[in-house]
Amino acid sequence: MPRLSEGVSLRSGRAPVAVSVAVVAWVAAWVVAQGLIGIVLAVGGEATDEFPSSVGVLASALIASWVAYLAMLYVLSDRFGSRDPVTDFALRFDTRDVVAVPIGVLTQLVLVPVVYVLLRSAWPDTFSEARVEERTRDLVEVAGGSSVIVLVLLVVVGAPVVEELVYRGLLQRSFAARISDPIALVVVSLWFALIHFRVLELPGLFVAGLVFGGCLLVTGRVGTAIVAHASFNATALLTVWPT
Repeated sequence: MPRLSEGVSLRSGRAPVAVSVAVVAWVAAWVVAQGLIGIVLAVGGEATDEFPSSVGVLASALIASWVAYLAMLYVLSDRFGSRDPVTDFALRFDTRDVVAVPIGVLTQLVLVPVVYVLLRSAWPDTFSEARVEERTRDLVEVAGGSSVIVLVLLVVVGAPVVEELVYRGLLQRSFAARISDPIALVVVSLWFALIHFRVLELPGLFVAGLVFGGCLLVTGRVGTAIVAHASFNATALLTVWPT
């Protein structure tokens, strides 16, 4: 079985997993992740169509889904890559990645709000600030006491690492090798936004995805995208945190 597909993606210096393999693997991981989330919610006595009532249940569901995605990346690296996931998915960091902190903050505080101001001018009720921030406020409301630390670890560390490895490290690099960097950036950013299944959040997540993917394009490192994503999420929490 061939180790890697032909072509080199972005500026990583290494060809990614073939896009067809990456897509099939993502679909399989997503199905498994949804099944694991369903099991966790059922064991916790939670409804699948409602937001978890505690950080413990939320953490268990997220970690279960992340295990599915990380297992997928490991298998892809082992069967189609170099058996070194760090190299195969460009998981590298550099001290210069600190510049991604203000990039993430400005995306959350300036770029995304501008998008919603424009949308609100046309659909004021649909894209009201309260409705757009509803999911983030739900996250904050379930946290209390020591569970705040768990919430921060989930939102600011866990989610950025896993999501950037999957969407930028795997999918964007694979699509870029097959088509082109700009088209891959748009396709995967839209994919990233759609998979959150929140119509109100889709425009903001799409813009954020473009920024995170742009970080990868500029540096060739997923680490830069992770830092931007982490600061983006941290800023979102801080903006709705009760004073």
